[in-house]
Amino acid sequence: MSRLVIPSQLFDTLQKLLFKDDKESCVVLVGRAVVSNNELLRIVVREIIEPNNDSYDFRTSMGVQLTSHFIAEISQRAKKLGESLVFVHNHPFPLNEFSKTDDQGERVLASFFNHLTPNVIHASLLITPEVSIARVLGSQQYLKVIQVGDEFYLDRKTKETENVLLYDRQIRAFGHDGQKRLQSLRVGIVGVGGTGSIVAQQLAYLGVTNFLLIDPDTLEESNLNRVVGAIRQDIGEAKVDITKRLINQINLNATIKVVQDSVLKNSIAKLLIDTDFSFCCTDSHGSRAILNQLAYQYYVPIIDMGVVITVQNKKIEHIVARTQLLSPGLACMVCGNLLDYEEVRRDLLSDFERTSDPYILNEGQPAPAVISINSTIASMAVTMFLNSVVGIPGTARFINYNAITGISRPAHCTPHPTCVVCSESGSLGKADEWTLPARSD
Repeated sequence: MSRLVIPSQLFDTLQKLLFKDDKESCVVLVGRAVVSNNELLRIVVREIIEPNNDSYDFRTSMGVQLTSHFIAEISQRAKKLGESLVFVHNHPFPLNEFSKTDDQGERVLASFFNHLTPNVIHASLLITPEVSIARVLGSQQYLKVIQVGDEFYLDRKTKETENVLLYDRQIRAFGHDGQKRLQSLRVGIVGVGGTGSIVAQQLAYLGVTNFLLIDPDTLEESNLNRVVGAIRQDIGEAKVDITKRLINQINLNATIKVVQDSVLKNSIAKLLIDTDFSFCCTDSHGSRAILNQLAYQYYVPIIDMGVVITVQNKKIEHIVARTQLLSPGLACMVCGNLLDYEEVRRDLLSDFERTSDPYILNEGQPAPAVISINSTIASMAVTMFLNSVVGIPGTARFINYNAITGISRPAHCTPHPTCVVCSESGSLGKADEWTLPARSD
């Protein structure tokens, strides 16, 4: 299902503008539609235009209409810049669906914009005290309404909980609404090795039913000690296929798309735009740099995680791990100085460029890995996901874990106001206007 995605801070402002009195009000959101293969994936909203009193033909407790002059002004902007407009209004009266009057008005607007901006998709959004409902302007093509930030909100028009008895203990913790939200999400997992396979297993048990799995690798013998669900007979098989089997063993009806390819490629990374929430379970700085930017550029919340075990002279010196939510309003990995840009450069080289690069002398040795440490940080990441999505108490969105001391601590990182990734002057909300730092296909 296509999505209308709005940063939480902007959505809060939107509600205040709409419900400042007991009359119907209008607001126009400005954003960018993301389309792939003629299918609308999402509309990324980044700005609010508030009409003034002169912008209304009339405004009462039972109806509202914007002036043709105001519509003409914003339509010229949309035509010039190729932006998507979202026409928002509220219902201060008890009607949690579009009215027949709404339908008639939208058809007129849609006809006008189809002529003026034929290649741009516009939308309408209804907000009441109970629900938020969106659709492509003048149509019955409904959109998921998603708020993104440190918390993640879906509109309430989600499907009913499937198999209530199976999820009884979870429903006792976060309720039917929380369970329905989990079952309504499409979740991406990039890297289904030592941490990613564990994340997949836990999400499947929790009730997530729609997955996108991305990993280029096949199973090797050295992976058997930490890839959950793998057996010796799987050596040589694609890791994504092994994880798909694992998920299906938990839920035979799960919808799973597998992609045996590298997220370092632009076209593969962009597959995540068609997810609601994703996890970065890779071990390369290049993939992290790409997914870090994608999270803010397209408003796809992504939880990143990693483990480092340092061994010197055959002795373990450090065992540390980190997990972090990347989402609008939160600091990105650039703000936290967490990316090694020389490693990013190397990761993004083509095979030919790597063999020709005089600064790459060898690929180094494989890093140590232990399933219990992987499981600990994967569980922290999934719990952070539950904190954000279903409202389980917990405010940490960046956690450092020291396995030697047994201490986990929330970290605090402030977004830099001019960050090239997570600020308005950077990639935030730019969608397809900016390119991702990925390999061309």
